[in-house]
Amino acid sequence: MSQSNPTDRLYSKDHEWVKDNGDGTAVVGITDYAQEMLTDIVFVELPPVGKKVAQGEPMAVVESVKSVSDVYAPVSGEIIDVNKTLEETPELINQDAFGEGWIAKLRLENVAELKALLSAADYGALIKEEKH
Repeated sequence: MSQSNPTDRLYSKDHEWVKDNGDGTAVVGITDYAQEMLTDIVFVELPPVGKKVAQGEPMAVVESVKSVSDVYAPVSGEIIDVNKTLEETPELINQDAFGEGWIAKLRLENVAELKALLSAADYGALIKEEKH
């Protein structure tokens, strides 16, 4: 069951979302569409706290019964927190990709990078294209 893409965040073409907290930090996860394509997620390799990631660089790995996929950093920054709950219950991403299934929190390095990301409407259009 696909959720609509929340409008309070931005999206990458690689199917990650980023929610700007407005204080120089942001929360990152994969979209509902991404978890749907992956099917049942069985393992999440979280990035180490303190790691610096560049926009577009792999920052985590999500493993499903079907495949292993990199999760790319939608923005550059330093990992300041990870969702440890996913180590025990990776299926949270399937159940609540935009909420409890978040992957990491970053301290943003360059807020301007957010401007390069897609709005919920633009991301919705991208998904529609991919499905055809």
